[in-house]
Amino acid sequence: MCRAGIVPGGEQKARPGLFFPARYRHSGPVPARKGPRMIELDFLITAFVTIFVIIDPIGLAPIFVALTRGMTTAQRRAIGLRACLIAFFILALFAFFGEAVLGFIGISMPAFRIAGGALLFLTALDMLFERRTKRREGQAEEEDEGDDPSVFPLAIPLIAGPGAIATVILLAGQSPGVQGTALVLAVAVAVLLVVLALFLAAGLLERALGRIGINVVTRLLGMLLAALSVQFILVGLRDFGFMG
Repeated sequence: MCRAGIVPGGEQKARPGLFFPARYRHSGPVPARKGPRMIELDFLITAFVTIFVIIDPIGLAPIFVALTRGMTTAQRRAIGLRACLIAFFILALFAFFGEAVLGFIGISMPAFRIAGGALLFLTALDMLFERRTKRREGQAEEEDEGDDPSVFPLAIPLIAGPGAIATVILLAGQSPGVQGTALVLAVAVAVLLVVLALFLAAGLLERALGRIGINVVTRLLGMLLAALSVQFILVGLRDFGFMG
């Protein structure tokens, strides 16, 4: 006669839940894990917010109005489109080859994250204390009225400035490979489309928000950029092993 759970030959017959420790038993729903699509969505949102804040399309709109004062709607459209295209090619160049250039000159990605985060933090301070707008307006005033402002100062340095270039290199480094770089460039295109739309509606936006409204929005974006820049620095420190 066989005892319960014992079959002839001395082998134990495993009953459900009888010989398995409690920690191996299924006691509830399995926690949901983030799949690749959720991770990509999180990355896209972070990338869009970071690039949008560093370029600051709302703050650029009144400067575009000042640079194109006296021009026709068709001329403004052509200048805005040309500036966005030039800025995109500059950002794409650094997104694809920026990390390789850093590696060639011996700068590690964690070191660049810390330096880039510090640069973005200084930009955020300028936005919070209104120094960035004054500097941009000074660059706009240096441009002669008869010249085409699409390359300078619009594309460089107002749209694709040091902060934007550092941002695309950092984001491309967070998601390596052709697919990751393509995602960063897709986000950059989305932000540049917003820039172009606000350029074309710059006069209306300036009248709707007013000088005070634009200053308020710029400072709010500065606070957001400060938090994002600190996050870049913390990630760089963690990669160096300074944080657990």
